[in-house]
Amino acid sequence: MDKFDNLKAIDFHVHVGRKEDWHEWVRAYQKAAHSEFYKRYQEMIDPMKFAKYLKSHHIEKAVILPEISPAVTGVVSNEYVFEFCQGREIFLPFCTINPHLMTHPSRELKKYIKMGAKGIKLYPSYNYFYPNESAIYPLYSIAEEYRLPVLIHTGSSVFRGSKIKYSDPITLDEVAVDFPNLSLIMAHSGRGLWYKEAFLLSRIHPNIYLEISGLPPQNLLNYFPEMEENIDKFIYGSDWPGIRTIGSNIDRIKKLPLDKESIRKILYRNAASILGL
Repeated sequence: MDKFDNLKAIDFHVHVGRKEDWHEWVRAYQKAAHSEFYKRYQEMIDPMKFAKYLKSHHIEKAVILPEISPAVTGVVSNEYVFEFCQGREIFLPFCTINPHLMTHPSRELKKYIKMGAKGIKLYPSYNYFYPNESAIYPLYSIAEEYRLPVLIHTGSSVFRGSKIKYSDPITLDEVAVDFPNLSLIMAHSGRGLWYKEAFLLSRIHPNIYLEISGLPPQNLLNYFPEMEENIDKFIYGSDWPGIRTIGSNIDRIKKLPLDKESIRKILYRNAASILGL
């Protein structure tokens, strides 16, 4: 028996939605990844069958993400995500706030928390705002009050219309100082431009974490040579349906030259701690 045969995972970055919810260039990217999403479409958009699919890849919990980014990717509403997740413990619904499309963002956030949101996802480079803008601070204050983690897109994006200047992780330095009890998770870990900066921020701030969706697992030690020295800050995410199968990157993580406890932390324990599981 392989030492990882019974190792469970938490996937911190799962997108759901119907193909018509996304723009054509997003669908083209997903298809180029040979994602099973399209090969098994009816199964993948059925919550019960999708939950079974996750479990078949040893995923115990999955963070399910909405996306309100009509200028870049499309719209998968908060309400759709809550309905998709309803009654299924494997799913952890996050909500999202697009500050340019909501008259009262704080009021909206509190509404979604009452509906069961387990965290918040922000898309700065898709929604065109800097994470340290004063207008966003009330959202952090609410998240800190309710002890909910905030997942924030950092780094590059392949999608048309994205403005990468908004996703520089350095903006989170200020947020981490001003909200010391708020868990801030950098989706994609500063992908492409800012690996060193993201890693440094995660080392100097106790409340900043590196989420590795969208990064080839076999390259992680090239991006982060001192990864194991900071292993408590790494969190697994797949960015489904932008990969071939929901478990393909999990298998690659298990093959990294790290000790078993480090692998366990990446795939499960760090995320479990943040989510209070």
